[in-house]
Amino acid sequence: MTEAPNAKPLADLVIEGAHILTSDPDQPEIAKGRIAVTGDTLTFVGPAEGPAPAAKRLIDGSGLMATPGLVNVHTHAILTMVRGVAEDMGFAPAYTPGVPQGHMVSPEEAVALARLGALEAMKFGSTLINDTYVHVDETLPAQGALGLRVTACGRIHDVDFSGVSKGRWAYDMAIGKETLGKALALAQRFHGAMNGRLGVQLAAHAPDTCSTDFLRTIRETRDQTGLIVATHLAQSRIEVERIKERDGKTPAELLEELGLLNNRLIAAHCIFMTDSDIEKAGKGGIHVAHIPKGNATGGTMAPTLRLRGAGANLCLSTDNMHADMVELMRWALCVGRLQEGKIDDDWQPEDVFAMATINGARAMGMADSIGSLTQGKKADIVLFDVAQPHFIPMTDALGNLVHVGQGRDVRHVIIDGVITVENGRATLADEGAIMREAEMAARALWRRAAAD
Repeated sequence: MTEAPNAKPLADLVIEGAHILTSDPDQPEIAKGRIAVTGDTLTFVGPAEGPAPAAKRLIDGSGLMATPGLVNVHTHAILTMVRGVAEDMGFAPAYTPGVPQGHMVSPEEAVALARLGALEAMKFGSTLINDTYVHVDETLPAQGALGLRVTACGRIHDVDFSGVSKGRWAYDMAIGKETLGKALALAQRFHGAMNGRLGVQLAAHAPDTCSTDFLRTIRETRDQTGLIVATHLAQSRIEVERIKERDGKTPAELLEELGLLNNRLIAAHCIFMTDSDIEKAGKGGIHVAHIPKGNATGGTMAPTLRLRGAGANLCLSTDNMHADMVELMRWALCVGRLQEGKIDDDWQPEDVFAMATINGARAMGMADSIGSLTQGKKADIVLFDVAQPHFIPMTDALGNLVHVGQGRDVRHVIIDGVITVENGRATLADEGAIMREAEMAARALWRRAAAD
């Protein structure tokens, strides 16, 4: 990365000669391209023809692959605290005894762990994460300070979470009033902050952790505020059985009845769904936060191709324990093919690449500003180092990225026109301090969980 020679700058930043995968159907791939950035906006994306224009900074794109920033529509950054352990227990941490729970986490621990998760995500090429857990009034600005786009919310629920891992579902409207009130206060304080990089959603935790009346209140709040709703849907047999017992319906049927099963819903997992559920979800146009690696680790698979065929928008998300969206594209491709038992033209690398980019932007209501390298959109760019043995030969650039790429191949990340990762290192944070503080927080939480 060099300073441009003395000349009148036409752009703040130019990336010259990179192989560009745009996620824009009008020009999906540019073998030797040029990207110009002025302020926070892409002012040129096209072939590198003629001499590079004058710019304040010039990045030599030789040996680099440029993509849009990856959009992770469902994650819990704080749950880095249970990585390497909870994956082998068979349930999400909130339902698992013996591991640290959200209600155990202090604000200081939450910030330490959330910053770790955000740092990992950004270094692996995510430019937006949709994050949910606890103490979000403190974690959201701390994550945003890294330069990342973050949409977040605390868990909205009226169940007493201290009993859920022990099999007790006790609902208390006072809890619901408190969690929903915090979400609304968060939105008033942060929605649109940091040049629009911060956002707030209504994170209804799950149908089984929200009473039926409280889910209705969340839908009314959505209509009043215009905020999107995110939830876990059909993520476990426990949830399905609980809703069947409580409401006499499937979780999808319940959300449809309440007016929540539509294109203003991001639904994570969607594993245990009937044929009728899939039809209803597709007809409603929900956004499915597909979690292929996390689900497969637990021995399950969401019926992604059937959901897409029904009309749902498929997106990608890491959920817990790791933040590598590049690896997830490969998992999504393989899981879909395992379900179909074949390879065909309807499920190829371009499909999972869209899930990680423009489809995620659609789910977040931001497809007009992010999700593709298109002139006029925000300058969210990831540059991968492809001058490495595992990327050669570059017969099919997208095929290489999906089949052999890793988040660790990211060299530079640009978000909102700002270089937030340069030569693999965060530019706006002390990585060593973040890792040390997160390690201390996780160890303290595990000690308390063991004593609970």
